[in-house]
Amino acid sequence: MAPKYKRILLKLSGEVLLDRDSGQCIAPAVLARMAAGVKAVRDMGVDVAIVLGGGNIFRGATGEALGIDRCAGDYMGMLATVINALALQNAIEKTGVPARVMTAFPCQGVAEPFIHRRALRHLEKGRVVLFAAGTGNPLFSTDTCAALRAREIGADVLVKATKVDGVYTADPKKDPSARKLDHLTYAEAISRGLKVMDTAAFALCQEHQIPILVLDFFADGALEAAVAGSAVGTVVDGREPPPVFG
Repeated sequence: MAPKYKRILLKLSGEVLLDRDSGQCIAPAVLARMAAGVKAVRDMGVDVAIVLGGGNIFRGATGEALGIDRCAGDYMGMLATVINALALQNAIEKTGVPARVMTAFPCQGVAEPFIHRRALRHLEKGRVVLFAAGTGNPLFSTDTCAALRAREIGADVLVKATKVDGVYTADPKKDPSARKLDHLTYAEAISRGLKVMDTAAFALCQEHQIPILVLDFFADGALEAAVAGSAVGTVVDGREPPPVFG
């Protein structure tokens, strides 16, 4: 069966790379599992681009609370995303899938600068492209970067990969009555103040009609099923729910 999506932008949090038990900020076992999931989707004939956060190493907002200038802290966080992208690139290439890291500002010697046409060419050649260093500007999150890059490469969907199987009415770990939502509009996601992505990212996706799919990346086969068109996770898009009669 042909996949539902031809090209996806996968947004991953840097914090998923943490192994809190051992204290490793980049856990090899997590990298290997992430790479295997990317390969499975690439083997379906789907173009894959990735934006990976840097929260496992450093986050600008955290640095600000410690007295570090916010702009300086954000640049530090962007460099952290480059480290994570290089680690994931290595893991992906170990599976036999070629991958390229492209950065929003020059990191000569370790990665290519982001050039729109070159990124498209890599995808056309079957390479996984990892976008690092955010947008290259402080005060913008990697969520916003993901929405921006999704628009630039013409992604059919932005997959927000988490450790939860979708968006809930409340935190399911704290509220047993929390209910999973299969669908939300962009306006609902913004008005509810959902923490899945920031408001700027939701607004950018809304403006350019890029659907967002929130799913548990680490659930076996979840990403592949979603790409194939199965009802997995929570979809955020511009479709209004059907009217209820009765």
